[in-house]
Order: sequence, then C-alpha cells, then structure tokens
Amino acid sequence: MDWKTNLRNRNIGVSLNLTGESNDYVGKGINGGEIIIKPHPDKIFDTSRNVIIGNTCLYGATGGYLYANGRTGDHCCEYMTGGVVVVLGQVGRNVGAGMTGGLGYFLDEDDTFIAKINPEIFKWQRVQTAAGEQQLKDLIAAHSAKTGSQKAQEILSRWAEYLPKLWQLVPPSEAETPEATAKQAVSA
Repeated sequence: MDWKTNLRNRNIGVSLNLTGESNDYVGKGINGGEIIIKPHPDKIFDTSRNVIIGNTCLYGATGGYLYANGRTGDHCCEYMTGGVVVVLGQVGRNVGAGMTGGLGYFLDEDDTFIAKINPEIFKWQRVQTAAGEQQLKDLIAAHSAKTGSQKAQEILSRWAEYLPKLWQLVPPSEAETPEATAKQAVSA
C-alpha cells in the first residue's frame, strides 16, 4: 500500500502515541504503523526549537510514519532504506548517513541544513515536481492533524512562502520516482 492510500484510509496498523520526550533510536527499523510524539499540553516552550527525539532516529527504517512535534538530534535518517520523512524543525549533524532509500524533506529556515548532511549517497534538491509537492503537503497536513503542530499549520497556511525553503533528499533508488524528478517524455 502506498503513502497516498495510507494517508487517505488511515489504515496504518499499530499506532504508538507518546506525550513527552523520547531518547535515541526512535523508530529504529520501523516497517509500518505510526509513532506520534508530542509535547505535554502544558508545555511552556517552543516545540520547534526544542529536541523531542534523540539521536539516530529512523535508523534502518523501511516504512511507516513518525510524527514528532519538535527537533531531532544527530544522525536523522541514518541507514534509512524506505519510507518518507518530513522534518519541519532544525536537525543535528550527520543527516542521512548511509541513506539508500526513501525520501526526506527538510525545512531550512536559516540556511544551515546543507552543512548538517552527510552527502555520501544521496543528492539534495528543492522540491521539483507536483507529485513531490503534493506528497509533502499531504504529510505536513497529517502531521498537523496528529500532533497539533502550530508550525505545520503555519506552513500550510503560507505554502508559497515555505515551499522554497524545503530541501528534498533523494537517494539513487528514488531518483526516478515522480516525487523526485519530472521524467522527460520520449517520442518514437
């Protein structure tokens, strides 16, 4: 089942909901279902500026969803082999080390993201296709609904302003997908 069908039908399997912060390796090896992490409702801090999940999240992930309303630590998407991740807050260093599959979307409001990636395998680009834009928008809307993220709501309400600030990480296995590239039609 593809990401569009999952988002539409909400047929995701197991759903783990955590109110509070988590430590390292959140979503390690996730292959389905969803993990939702959001701060306590009585929070007194800006969630987009505080770490809510530790280092090495989504290590070896192949599918499923992670919705976390806060920043990630170091090594986000390390050895990720499938799925899609959207990060709307700042990240630590070494993003995407060993990432061979899946797609990553990262908001870069302060032009510091590129210095934090590990560019061994994937290429990085701005969102270039309508399919990629729609995938991203749908996932941000789902994140907003699941976590109550004010940042996600702001991005959706000012979409044209935020879209140019988003990077897409594309490993070779995803280079020809509709979300990553607009294939040129070949005429016979």
